[in-house]
Amino acid sequence: MSFYDEHPKFYISTDCIIFGYFDNKLHVLLHPRDMNPGQGEPSLMGGFVDDDESVDNAAKRVVTQLTGLEDFYIEQVGAFGNVDRDPGERVVSVCYYVLIKAHNYSEELRREYNAEWVEIDKVPTLYGDHNTMLERAHKILREKLAWTPVAFHLIAEKFTLTQLQTLYETIYGEILDKRNFRKKLTESNHIVNTGEIDRTTSKRGAYLFSFDFDGYKKDGIFKL
Repeated sequence: MSFYDEHPKFYISTDCIIFGYFDNKLHVLLHPRDMNPGQGEPSLMGGFVDDDESVDNAAKRVVTQLTGLEDFYIEQVGAFGNVDRDPGERVVSVCYYVLIKAHNYSEELRREYNAEWVEIDKVPTLYGDHNTMLERAHKILREKLAWTPVAFHLIAEKFTLTQLQTLYETIYGEILDKRNFRKKLTESNHIVNTGEIDRTTSKRGAYLFSFDFDGYKKDGIFKL
């Protein structure tokens, strides 16, 4: 008998909290659980880790399979391993949160997996410990807004400053001072004025900006 045979073996799964932003609301992607126990209950997206892949790659595979996207922001939230978290088997889940540009999400895949976008403040009781996972991921996202450019993975490539502020306010859940917010933006050399004007909300319009990810990757500095 080897050392490994002396110890119990568990299932390893990944659960992915897929965030999308549209209609000035932060949404999370849910679907009915497709197996027992808990079949039909609202659930996060997830799956088991295959023998030939890392946990990170398993999470990325799940997201690509469910959304059709390969370009997205993903970050580990943590491991969830309470003994009784899954009544079916002993399963340890490694949870990730994912930020996608919702307009790029495949509507065909959404229907195929019976998935639904749900506003973050209208999420029902989810299967197992998925509400706890979601709460922790939402907290991490809020904390990272001020010192990393995670928000720009949710918004369109070109945006007005008003649209960007609305996104921040939506995630923070509070109104921000407009003058102070824009002052901090202008101090960041990664917010670039494209010279283009968005006239969808007014005749006068507003300048469209973009985020310089290449510049950020070089110096790693972002503060808002």
